[in-house]
Amino acid sequence: MKRFITICVMFALHTSLQAQNQPLQKGDLAPEISLLSPDGRPVRLSDMKGKLVLVDFWATWCAPCVGEQAELGKMYTDFHAAVKADKFEILGVSLDKDKEKWVNGLRKYNITWPQTSDLQFWKSPVAKSYRIEELPFNVVVDANGRIAAINLHGEPLYSFIAGQIGSVSITQSNPTRRSAKP
Repeated sequence: MKRFITICVMFALHTSLQAQNQPLQKGDLAPEISLLSPDGRPVRLSDMKGKLVLVDFWATWCAPCVGEQAELGKMYTDFHAAVKADKFEILGVSLDKDKEKWVNGLRKYNITWPQTSDLQFWKSPVAKSYRIEELPFNVVVDANGRIAAINLHGEPLYSFIAGQIGSVSITQSNPTRRSAKP
């Protein structure tokens, strides 16, 4: 009997560890993000429930991430009415480890949407909960807190957001997709 219980416990632990290593899937509940803004205010993904949220994981040291910031800025401008109507938001999550570089990057790249970081680089619990293996990485979270799309970039991302928000003309050119691994 003792052996049977030991086997059951080991199986449960193995199954739990396997589940933790599974990539996120569309339809999954988005893991909570609770980090600080550059000015030290707490920002939580759950506080944005009811909105479509593009969670953009990036870092100032990641050239492809930096390259995407102009595209995200255009999207934020194009969907300004949806942002004002509390229907859409972009939430930046930086995997930087140097606050000064991060804050300077926000100014340099004219990033005006909400930004957060714990400055823990790849050791960030949020990066681990989203199972991030490379940057740039993003998820689109629906109004109910569920993952609606994973790792879309360029025109496919813009089109997806536009389709979710409603009638918005798509004028973006054909951006390229690059990635940076740790």
